[in-house]
Amino acid sequence: MSHAIEDYAILSNCRTAALVSRDGSVDWFCAPRFDSASVFGALLGDTEQGSWHLRPRDRTARVTRRYDGDTFVLVTRWETASGIAEVHDVLPMDGGRVDLVRRIIGVSGEVEFTTHLRVRFDYARALPWMRQIGDETGPALLAAAGPDALVVRGVQLRPHGHAHRGRVTVAAGAHVDLVATWFPSYAPVPEPCDVDAALAETRAWWTDWAADIDHSGPRREEVVRSLLVLRALTHEETGGIVAAVTTSLPEQFGGARNWDYRYVWLRDAALTLEILVSHGFLGVAERWRRWLLRALAGDPAQMQIMYGIAGERDLDERVIRSLPGYQGAAPVRIGNGAVGQYQADVVGEVMVALEAARIAGLPGDSFSWSLQRVLLEGVEGNIERADNGIWEVRGDPQMFTQSRAMMWAAFDRGVRAAEESGLDGPVERWRMLRDRLRDEIDTRGVDPEGGYFTQHYGSREVDASLLLLAQVGFCGYDDPRMLATVAEIERTLMTTGLVARYRTESGIDGLAGAEHPFLACTFWLVEQLACSGRPADAHALMDRACATRNDVGLLSEEYDVANARQAGNTPQALSHLALVRAADALGGHGGRAAHRRRV
Repeated sequence: MSHAIEDYAILSNCRTAALVSRDGSVDWFCAPRFDSASVFGALLGDTEQGSWHLRPRDRTARVTRRYDGDTFVLVTRWETASGIAEVHDVLPMDGGRVDLVRRIIGVSGEVEFTTHLRVRFDYARALPWMRQIGDETGPALLAAAGPDALVVRGVQLRPHGHAHRGRVTVAAGAHVDLVATWFPSYAPVPEPCDVDAALAETRAWWTDWAADIDHSGPRREEVVRSLLVLRALTHEETGGIVAAVTTSLPEQFGGARNWDYRYVWLRDAALTLEILVSHGFLGVAERWRRWLLRALAGDPAQMQIMYGIAGERDLDERVIRSLPGYQGAAPVRIGNGAVGQYQADVVGEVMVALEAARIAGLPGDSFSWSLQRVLLEGVEGNIERADNGIWEVRGDPQMFTQSRAMMWAAFDRGVRAAEESGLDGPVERWRMLRDRLRDEIDTRGVDPEGGYFTQHYGSREVDASLLLLAQVGFCGYDDPRMLATVAEIERTLMTTGLVARYRTESGIDGLAGAEHPFLACTFWLVEQLACSGRPADAHALMDRACATRNDVGLLSEEYDVANARQAGNTPQALSHLALVRAADALGGHGGRAAHRRRV
């Protein structure tokens, strides 16, 4: 059985990722990209679906772990009866190669390690052909099936059923390197990895990147790690920013709310872009803008809410039955059916993010502005259309208030671009549409008795996404309607001390079952409280929310308060970027629309 979600740490080379458990098992590894088929898939089943286990033979060993400074070099320290050793796990930043390095370092005494390797390509649908190919340079085991191949060096591995096992002993001051290298099966076997150089280069790469982080406010440790996670989820070559590195980790344990998050949601990527820009990373903004132009090229009227890492459009959802699911939560899904939804807020998020980049100093270009104008035409063409909302509900489309407010934000940013940056466009028409949406929301999106914003027109429910209205400048944080909304959210969506997205029992999402509090929403409320004169409450809620991080600082999508465990896909970009926003707010920053006047 796979471990608790919070027991996993991420390795990333900004092209793909691996998840390593506290007991030294690599249970999730897709190659060569985040969204490729799995090589090790035990996370969504057990060892039969593929894993690479490395730990001391001494089963009483005490384990602690950490990242090596501001990097994604994972250091797992094992203290045994015979000695102490560390395992340094890393996906090196070494260009086109995909190496998974596991260096064992002797600290004191002598420690014997055992390793179990079970390779299962293509989501455990392909049992590979295995053969020994070692030579005078040392032992090597080659696995190949279909288009995939993996060569494992550094330890003599012997067959044991459909797996391979080996042992290695390390003494104080010595080290042993185990390296698994993925490559296309039709290509020659790659030369061995230069582990010393790979470790040094990778440590330097991450440390240099983190050194450029511009943050002087509270929660620096949490902010730096969260920004590192956001960079780890950004594909180095394409600029695409994935929402998480996993698929089908359940929102409800044992249930069917299991989705594939290894793609680029325009909304999540735009929010990530804003965070990175606000902390000094304009280069990431430029790469993402180029990605956006490529993804939407041709006819922006055919815009999707999400794309593949390089801008692929075909993300049809299907069930993979070779993976039984995380602790029995089925089905396991590949692709995402939300790709075909209409979500009216997305263009607004893109417009807000591109404005933030422009204000921060990213040079404009005619192609980018032309694209934004066409996107605004699309918003206008759909202005009467109900949508599936930010939460991708699979029930009936509605006029979601947050979606309508983001349409308002889209036109608002168009007007601002023309008025403040001299960009061309039908400003009077945009202004008219912006004002029309404001009047509509004021009339139809506010509960007449409670005075709070509602989840959608005709409803009396609230939704945590309404906290975004103040963030984008639709209203002030201290607007009476926002304060009433916060009170209703605290009354109905905070029964566990953290914030749920909405009441699932209302039936709005068209799905059976429930879910746990949503971490991004909790951080949004921290920001709202900090900006509306409730600093003590904001700090207390921030403490509770940050306590859901695991021991190496990672956040999943949701949190099961009753059982003190993470839930949903991990590490979740939306959770981490919302943490950074909340910390900025606690430090006195005025939010995403701090530079905006009330209109």
